Amino acid sequence: MQPSAGYGVVVGNCQAESVRLVIDSPEMPTIRTRAVHEMTADDARDLHELLRGASFLVSQPIRDDYHDLPLGTAQLRASLPSGAPTVVVPVIRFAGLHPFQVAIRMHDLEYEPPLVGYHDVRLLAEAAGSPVRARLPREKIRAIADESVGELARREQHTDIRVSDLFASPRFAQMRTINHPGNAVFLPVGERILRALGRRPEPTDPGRPILSSVRAPREDWVIEAWGSDAAPHHDWLVNGDPLPAAQVREAHLAWYAEHPAFVEAAARRLVPLLAQWA
Repeated sequence: MQPSAGYGVVVGNCQAESVRLVIDSPEMPTIRTRAVHEMTADDARDLHELLRGASFLVSQPIRDDYHDLPLGTAQLRASLPSGAPTVVVPVIRFAGLHPFQVAIRMHDLEYEPPLVGYHDVRLLAEAAGSPVRARLPREKIRAIADESVGELARREQHTDIRVSDLFASPRFAQMRTINHPGNAVFLPVGERILRALGRRPEPTDPGRPILSSVRAPREDWVIEAWGSDAAPHHDWLVNGDPLPAAQVREAHLAWYAEHPAFVEAAARRLVPLLAQWA
């Protein structure tokens, strides 16, 4: 089925579909695409064909020849009709609400542990033989948050949308995990995208939580550090079901024992963060 005229295309990682939901409307329809890291050569060909009829593109920054496919933002832009705008949006990560959590990709090593695809720096340090404290003081949490905001600000220099200011007063409604924003982030981001496209800055509220299949623990000491009234929960929520933190801990420590090369490489990469936890 051919899409209707006047459609837009949104491209990126797992955040892209949530971005698409908040800018999609009957007046400005958008087309769903696969996450860019899942695309095949056939998907890339189909995407370029789709772009030839699109009225705009919203994309995260993607390097040329990503995964050896013509999926770079500049390469995608080249397939748009003349005059069709592109809005580049940053990939959003914020660690201030989950300062114990990291998401690491190792292209030459298996990197995803079982149950939840996130790493706890405390468990990684334990597996590496250099245990760290169980919690951080307020100033350390805020230092990690400031580093996240600084990194977002650096990314914004190469995009068309600002997001770092949204975390001036962090709230748990903003982030499910370190890299899964919630509606409280996507709706203002959608407003900014629409404004950049010259449209009415009225994002579409999807009427449900988006990008919410995995929710990390909310630890009481982090809640206290931000003066939040959020309720703590020490377990994970996966597809709405509780997943005990103790079960995740046991599974991850077992996985680390089976993947010592990953533990060593991750500990090297995370030296600055681990120094905050020492």
